[in-house]
Amino acid sequence: MENFNEMPGIKQWGAILLGAMVITAGLYFGVFKSQKDANDEARQKLNAKLQENRDLEAYRPKLKQMEAELASLKQQLDIERRIVPDDKEADNFIRMLDAEAVRAGVEIRRYAAAPISTKEFYTAVPFNMELDGPYYAVVNFFDRVSKLERIVNVSSVMMATTKKASDAKVKYTYNYAPNESVAVSCVATTFFSHNLDPAQPQPQVKKGRTNL
Repeated sequence: MENFNEMPGIKQWGAILLGAMVITAGLYFGVFKSQKDANDEARQKLNAKLQENRDLEAYRPKLKQMEAELASLKQQLDIERRIVPDDKEADNFIRMLDAEAVRAGVEIRRYAAAPISTKEFYTAVPFNMELDGPYYAVVNFFDRVSKLERIVNVSSVMMATTKKASDAKVKYTYNYAPNESVAVSCVATTFFSHNLDPAQPQPQVKKGRTNL
């Protein structure tokens, strides 16, 4: 094999040119092409992101409207949760009725939880109740309950004079005040928007002043 220095000038230039071509090809395929491919991929991602931004830009004028609609939906959801809560809250329900009874001037003597009824989208939780007071105060109490924000259904109402309270199917005899004229038994049913576990204990019975 000829030594490079011994080659004729034209062969030397040919060898130099060939070496340069090999080095250039190596740099192109080993470095520049991979960098070019990476650049092309990055450019494609950038173009895709720019197109996505352009597509989203069309919704910018509607953003405030969408935010207002979301706020309105949230407000409606909050109202619905007050009307039909998503938690059992039996204690709060009893306190709510007690407060209305005080405002109306009647006395709730007894709460007793009845079997719950689970439907597809809600659960009905009834309470057997006994109350007494002046006739118009009792009427006022039921009117107040009917206007509560939370849904409460009152059914199976039985009313009798305090002198014959047993005719109203009340379970106990109470020390009625002189101005109390009627005794009432009824069922007050509230509703919850989630299924209750049947294994959960029933709400405790509340009893007022009771004379057997």
